[in-house]
Amino acid sequence: MQARLILVRETGARIVGGMPAAPRFTFICGPDDFLVARAGQERFDALVAATGADEFSRDIVSGFAANVGDVETAINRFRETVQTMPMFGGRRVVWLKDVNFLADSVTGRAEGTLKLIEDLQALLAALKPDEVTALVTAAPVDRRRTFPKWCEKNSDFALVGGEGEGAAEALAGVALAEAKALGARFAPGAVDLLLARIGLNTRLLVEEVRKLAAYAGGPATSPGADGVTIEEAHVAELTPNVAEGDFFETAEAFFSGDLKWTLAALQRHFFSGGDARPVITALQNRNRILIQVRALVDSGEARLGPRGLEGLPRAAAAYAERFGEAAGERSSFNVFSQNAWYVGKLAGGGKLPSLRRLIDNQQEFIAAFEEIVRRPDEQEDVLRDLAVRCLS
Repeated sequence: MQARLILVRETGARIVGGMPAAPRFTFICGPDDFLVARAGQERFDALVAATGADEFSRDIVSGFAANVGDVETAINRFRETVQTMPMFGGRRVVWLKDVNFLADSVTGRAEGTLKLIEDLQALLAALKPDEVTALVTAAPVDRRRTFPKWCEKNSDFALVGGEGEGAAEALAGVALAEAKALGARFAPGAVDLLLARIGLNTRLLVEEVRKLAAYAGGPATSPGADGVTIEEAHVAELTPNVAEGDFFETAEAFFSGDLKWTLAALQRHFFSGGDARPVITALQNRNRILIQVRALVDSGEARLGPRGLEGLPRAAAAYAERFGEAAGERSSFNVFSQNAWYVGKLAGGGKLPSLRRLIDNQQEFIAAFEEIVRRPDEQEDVLRDLAVRCLS
């Protein structure tokens, strides 16, 4: 997947006397608070450097609000700050940070909040750029509302990240940029596997990239160099599975058809104090997906290729509506809610079992769960017996 960080900027400059007027403030928003905060910090540092604002001429005001009272406090504090003259003259730089009351939330929809946002808009519209440089960062934001639309036209506006598939694309861009800054790069498929394991968790993603770069030798390389490569195998070995994907070792071993590996994985799992239920859940989740993949492949609707399960979008157009209201929900019950590369990775880890074998697996998982209820102190034995029955 060719991915990059999506950063859409739109400067809302007005024409005055034939020349565009400078926007009165900067507004940065997006669905991910981490990405927005990071972009905001970069912009704030740049504004401070550009204006030469000293420690007495720059302020950061928290815009985080749990209720309407907090919204009022934040806006009043911002008003006082932008209207206060610097002690030693010059321009002030004020950052209204972590605004969360522009979202489609209980606080964001409250009548009192909407009135206070009108006051904030009037305040921003009256700012004098030669006296105060204002920055507002907000996440998430309901862009259907009047205020965000007004900001797009009347500010130095930036939208960081994306929604839906765009969000994953933006996170991939974050991973690529972070690796480059650490003197590393990703091998083909490594970013996709990393996102499949981490999910849409930006903070964890950044930390995982740093860990992987260190493991690959990144810190020993000069920043910006691309001689150190983070391989897919590094991600598989070091990155925990915290997303909805099921790359648990036992599931990997089981669906590769390797009985010896499966038994060894179970031994390691229980030696470290593991429980049987997450293992069965991982096996069931993958098996459910593979049942659907097997059916699509057998019918000719899709095929396994180098890019994953090819033909998945076409098959989704024909069958997705049969999942009813859950058609758009990410779930192992719905193969069309999965990433095509991820599904191909699941199915391509070993020989794709027959539909009969997959259905038998599902019955075995149910029987093993019932057995664990009866024999809670013999969970490892129950799963070992399950593996032998299915893989022998």
